[in-house]
Amino acid sequence: MTLHISAAQVEAILEQSRVEYPDECCGVILGPEGSDSAQVLKPMVNSAHSPTFYEFDSKDLLALYRELDEKSQEIVVVYHSHTETEAYPSRTDISYASEPSAHYVLVSTRKEIAPENEFRSYRIIDGIVTEEEVVILS
Repeated sequence: MTLHISAAQVEAILEQSRVEYPDECCGVILGPEGSDSAQVLKPMVNSAHSPTFYEFDSKDLLALYRELDEKSQEIVVVYHSHTETEAYPSRTDISYASEPSAHYVLVSTRKEIAPENEFRSYRIIDGIVTEEEVVILS
């Protein structure tokens, strides 16, 4: 699989990761059901407020699932940042990956690579992590 994502969405995710540093940032991108089209970026609150873990706020998550039902949308991308490690899913990330059709985007903001950031995408299905190509659209 390949993730097709707009340059504006990539920049928004990178900016959120910089603003929320040293905590991990998180969010989703929604699209029409069955389309695999990343259209609506929704930054989420990391209720864990942690540099090593993220968790969507439960109220925000409930509202998100209601919106998905009402608008016949699905989660196309689940994203978060790693603040001190590479942009690769941790064991915790893998165990929490519950959207088998989603692209899991990770951004690394670790100081060793500043001012650059890693932006990578994976599929995580039944605990198996597969990196995928990212095509950034203008």
